[in-house]
Amino acid sequence: MRYRLFGNTGLRVSELLLGTMVLDDRRECRRIIDAYADAGGNVLDTASAYGDGESMLGEVVERRDRFVIATKYTLSRDAADPNASGNHRKNLRLSLERSLRRLRTDHVDIYWVHIWDRHTPIEETMRALDDAVRAGKVLYVGISDAPAWVVVRANTLAEWRDWTPFAGLQVPYNLLRRDVERELLPMAEALGMSVAAWAPLASGVLSGAPEERRRVDAAALTPRERAAARAVRDVTDELGARPAQVAIAWTRARSHAVLPLVGASSTEQVVENVGAVELTLPDDAVRRLEAAVEFEPGFPGDFIAECETNPFVFGDTATRVDGRGPG
Repeated sequence: MRYRLFGNTGLRVSELLLGTMVLDDRRECRRIIDAYADAGGNVLDTASAYGDGESMLGEVVERRDRFVIATKYTLSRDAADPNASGNHRKNLRLSLERSLRRLRTDHVDIYWVHIWDRHTPIEETMRALDDAVRAGKVLYVGISDAPAWVVVRANTLAEWRDWTPFAGLQVPYNLLRRDVERELLPMAEALGMSVAAWAPLASGVLSGAPEERRRVDAAALTPRERAAARAVRDVTDELGARPAQVAIAWTRARSHAVLPLVGASSTEQVVENVGAVELTLPDDAVRRLEAAVEFEPGFPGDFIAECETNPFVFGDTATRVDGRGPG
């Protein structure tokens, strides 16, 4: 496995991230992490709301400094307490202290805001995160599940006020769910942020279930999901790979900023998923996968793209200008 820099930082992260949300057995958890590490993986992603996930990692991870430990806060610690959730300073401080205890460490390498909180000023969140960084309890910060304008405002504030900016963005991304291509992915590329893409297998739809399960589940799939799964299987047969590898490889083919975040419930799944980093999809395969499921960028992306080659807008030389690349 190769490594990439995490956003505009010097932190080296493996090109495939391991999500630990589904891990619930300590013995199997240790085997999964060992298999991932043996393949060169070094990022373990969890959250304060993942049940015993943080505590399990704290118990089974033996080579702490060899891993990039990432966790999240925002989600409720106590449903009856209005201040036990959200992105305000009080919840950040208490959630972080609890995560550090569970993980049995004095710092987390990446601390994610789990979801945008409309009721907390982004200024408060960014200042509180920067305080945690300056205290040495957090090394880098990122944000998950937030509008593009919120992320841009947050990082602009950080730049102006010398606070720690978001280096990473965490979003759902797969062949069936490409919404992030409209605003979020171009924004992340422009700002130099890494994009941790969760659900790259679309909750198993693109993973290539065994034939007997496929027959049972097929009726529950929408026509769009069936078309995507069929296209993945066709490319899989041509390349001699596994469906999960093709689905993961597609997310990597779309942008260099994307780091697939994959979960696993067995060592066999880890080995299969890691194999995706060795798979390069031919351009024709990428086109056929995308043609199988309808997706429209929508306004303003599609409108701007049309205007870029329109002489009425940019003159007769519109098609002879070499740009700076994506975004």
